[in-house]
Amino acid sequence: MRKLKLQVQMTMDGFIAGPNSEMDWMTFPWTEDISEYVTKLTEPVDTILLGRNLAEGFIPHWTGVANDPNNPEQEAGKKYYETHKVVFSKTLKQSEWENTEVENGDFVQKIEQLKNQPGGDIIVYGGATFVSSLIKEKLIDELHLFINPAIVGHGLPIFRDISEKQRFTLVAASPFKCGIVALAYKKI
Repeated sequence: MRKLKLQVQMTMDGFIAGPNSEMDWMTFPWTEDISEYVTKLTEPVDTILLGRNLAEGFIPHWTGVANDPNNPEQEAGKKYYETHKVVFSKTLKQSEWENTEVENGDFVQKIEQLKNQPGGDIIVYGGATFVSSLIKEKLIDELHLFINPAIVGHGLPIFRDISEKQRFTLVAASPFKCGIVALAYKKI
């Protein structure tokens, strides 16, 4: 069975965006050590899951990076551009992007179907409502929480509406030179 990994940037107080979806608390530029971690994390991935809101920025951004030979992140851009993507949406009916399909049906059923197909790992990046739903439905096998050295006080959490306990074990805590710490957990 394929595993579903979550990679997400978070504040120290547990938010993935500010109350108005602000992302100005994120630490940039990244240092080489965190870029190497992300490359290793995404190397076995052959499917990316996205909610519609994130997809509208994520896909065009990485397409531009992939097509820019002067961008130092071009190789990462190619990985994100070329990898098959599934965008979950209630309103978007067809994909306007290459290598991307839109799913309007039951997300739990679709993700379980994907996990049971042969292939590499699956990764999800967000947004908050979509990721919260995946956590609530116990679909996430690995959490890769990138804790940024910032506190925002209020914002968009991903650990909400959880109706029962879920157990994970810490497999790595990786501090990076830029100040971010990645906490990697696997579902027990």
